[in-house]
Amino acid sequence: MPHALFTPLTLPNGSQLPNRIGKAAMEENLAAPGQQPGATLIELYRRWAQGGSGLLLTGNVMIDGRAMTGPGGVVLEQGSALEAFRAWAQAGQSGGGQIWMQLNHPGRQTYASLGGLRWAPSAVALDLGKHSKLFAAPTPMTHFDIAELVQRFASSAQLAEQAGFNGVQIHAAHGYLLSQFLSPLSNQRDDDYGGSLANRARVLIEVVRAVRAAVSPGFAVAVKLNSADFQRGGFTADDAREVVELLNQENIDLLELSGGSYESPAMQGRTADGRTLAREAYFLEFAAELAKVARMPLMTTGGVRRLPIAEQVIDSGVAVVGMATALAVEPDLPKRWQAGEARIGELPAVSWGDKTLAAVATMALVRRQLRRLGAGKASKPEASPVLSLLLDRLRLSRLTKRYQQYLAQR
Repeated sequence: MPHALFTPLTLPNGSQLPNRIGKAAMEENLAAPGQQPGATLIELYRRWAQGGSGLLLTGNVMIDGRAMTGPGGVVLEQGSALEAFRAWAQAGQSGGGQIWMQLNHPGRQTYASLGGLRWAPSAVALDLGKHSKLFAAPTPMTHFDIAELVQRFASSAQLAEQAGFNGVQIHAAHGYLLSQFLSPLSNQRDDDYGGSLANRARVLIEVVRAVRAAVSPGFAVAVKLNSADFQRGGFTADDAREVVELLNQENIDLLELSGGSYESPAMQGRTADGRTLAREAYFLEFAAELAKVARMPLMTTGGVRRLPIAEQVIDSGVAVVGMATALAVEPDLPKRWQAGEARIGELPAVSWGDKTLAAVATMALVRRQLRRLGAGKASKPEASPVLSLLLDRLRLSRLTKRYQQYLAQR
């Protein structure tokens, strides 16, 4: 008998995932000119699709070209040409699984060097100590801005369906804009979008409803939510439970649980509030608790790199195990596991004293693997973090100039 990890999952919308392994979102920064999907990105997803993952979640696609998490991000909004997106969707489906587009707005987590919009619930800047100046002061959103945001999520979801994707995931985790509304640290509004958790979750619920109304019933609509943001006074595990109960009333096909933000990168295994996370499956304890109240299937992501841990996630009542870095190192890990190989998808930890710099270097190291895979090469997990960070900074500098030209032409 195969382990449940390799059995199909029927989603609430009636569609089926061939297995319970989900390639979770990583920020690829691999857009071609015009912030479109490029050949490297498309090849990367073909490799993942043929590596055996049942579900591929794209790195965050921006719903507004004026607000980017990074200068090499892909943008899908009204007026975007869909040809390259169609090629991306087809590559992601080439192994028989599904591909969903993650939709995002960074809010205040936008680098100052990029320019553009820096919307936020309130005028609360990021606190990254000596690195805080990398991010500009945010602009509090008006009710008009909020209405535009909701419409942009719905419009991008509709375009993703037209391009042939199987679903979308609404990113409300990791300290991005929807997550900023949920946190009492970053949301200090005194209107109907602030104060109580029901008010702080209002934008997320409005986005979910608008997206669901804009797409067909068989198109998957998912949400990514923090199990906690691991900051003192922030979004807690109890808050997450309450938001799950609100989302139970909506038509959700999958809820992914992660954790952390730029200020507390728990998704990399580090927290700002001093809590210790498990060595693998960081958020499984939270997910197993939330599975008791969630009416939709759950997915949890964070540090899984070995088969026994992936099986443990499924055995705990979570429907899909999310994997990110492990699949940047071994894109065909699911296929190898199913064939009986005890492979581990591991990247050496960057354990520098400066936690913010270590987090940035880790991301640079992961992106280096993604570029190699997209170029048809093998990954290089033993690559130098210092060199990877330098190469990433040079590349981002070039991409920033290109993005600023794109912004000027809008």
